Amino acid sequence: MTVTQRAAALERLRTEEFDLVVVGAGIVGARIALEAARAGARVALLDAGDFGGATSSASSKLIHGGLRYLPRRDLHLVREAHAERRAFLDHIAPHLVRPLTLVLPVYDDGPFRPWKVEAALLAYSALSSFRHARARMVGPEEARRMVPSMRLEGLEAAGLYEDAQTNDSRLVLATVMAAARAGAMVVNHLPVTALEAAGRRLAAVRAGELRVGCRWVINATGPWVDRVRCMEDPGAEPMARLSKGVHLVLDQPEPWAAGLTVPLAGHDRASFAVPWEGMLLVGTTDTVYEGEPGAAKVEPEDRADVLSEAARGLPAEVLAPERIRYAFCGLRVLPRGDGDTADAPRDEMVTSGPLGMVSVAGGKLTTHRRIAVEALHRLEPFRRLRPSASPLPGAGPPPPRPAGVAPLVWEHLVRHYGTEASEVVAAGAEPVHPDGPDVWGQVVYAAEHEWARTVEDVVRRRTTLAIRGLATPEVRRQVAATLAERGVLEPEPVR
Repeated sequence: MTVTQRAAALERLRTEEFDLVVVGAGIVGARIALEAARAGARVALLDAGDFGGATSSASSKLIHGGLRYLPRRDLHLVREAHAERRAFLDHIAPHLVRPLTLVLPVYDDGPFRPWKVEAALLAYSALSSFRHARARMVGPEEARRMVPSMRLEGLEAAGLYEDAQTNDSRLVLATVMAAARAGAMVVNHLPVTALEAAGRRLAAVRAGELRVGCRWVINATGPWVDRVRCMEDPGAEPMARLSKGVHLVLDQPEPWAAGLTVPLAGHDRASFAVPWEGMLLVGTTDTVYEGEPGAAKVEPEDRADVLSEAARGLPAEVLAPERIRYAFCGLRVLPRGDGDTADAPRDEMVTSGPLGMVSVAGGKLTTHRRIAVEALHRLEPFRRLRPSASPLPGAGPPPPRPAGVAPLVWEHLVRHYGTEASEVVAAGAEPVHPDGPDVWGQVVYAAEHEWARTVEDVVRRRTTLAIRGLATPEVRRQVAATLAERGVLEPEPVR
């Protein structure tokens, strides 16, 4: 979005009256905007930073049924998550959500025995109606063939089962783009600073001097949900607490046919290591976070914790600190309460304030469609709304590879843009960095079609440059120059 295009968007926000303003454009806020726009509402979607710039681009990248929820007997959540996983794999976003086989090892000193794992996998598959849900027990040697790096000492057996994974940043962007194409006005890097009431109802949101008139407001700001609630009601009791989840991206030593998830004794969670974007994604921590949400970062002890827990199933050479390419953290939004955050319910929270603002937070990436519609159900015109199953932009048969484009580059583009990959590569097929698959056409496309305004928007969320450890100072300078050439406002200072 150029300076001129952004000015026109801000003028529309200033002069038009909207049915709904959604504050916060993570995956849930973006989906709320999409569902409301498809239902015919006049919608504005605003975010203080970038789309998906916080929790929604810092998840475990899994679209999964939630095997760990079986011991809690939360069968409804597992069944619902399976249904969502199938919908995304089959038609909503098959280019962005891909099948993932997982190996669950059973060690002789682990918390579960083989018969219990086998029973759990059978129940897990049954809750998916046995679709995209094959599961079976295998011996140590077959498990090792699937995950060549896994530790065999003490391994009695292993379970194999199916889930799925995604690039969460690209999933958010596809949802935002679908909302815009459905008629929503979407603007990022625009912090909401106040809410304006008329009588006993909200009538507008304010972003500095900019006033956006509306009938309803939905607060989908994730870790900032209580801060926005206090704009409506300064005395509002907090509804959420935060938990920090840290992930590491490492060099993958050799091709894996599956990911690895290892239950941790004494904990209601597991360590995992999964192939992702040609690397190894390892995680995750689950610790109370009480600081400023925007200040959350990966500390040295977080890295040590992730590597230590992953060592339960992987050898030290795979987890050597020098193999780390990138580290990131996100904040889970959980219900208020005492005790270990890992034991806290993962259910979403939806409340309505005294002036009618709906606030929604928490839940799972996998079930974001249903969470979005549940929030909309709090508003009268949307009481009977059901989640749309329409495909996201890019879904469909991939186009043929253009002449001169390397197969690995084309596979990378199709995996992120689907049917729109041809338009991306037409803007420039030269690599941004010689060691990665991202091309300059992605940078141009980000500036002209995906609302990128800063270098970080491009290298972290519209390409994979940052997570590959390839967002070097020189790459950042070149990206900044490309954004400036296309009239994008305020490229961030080069680091």
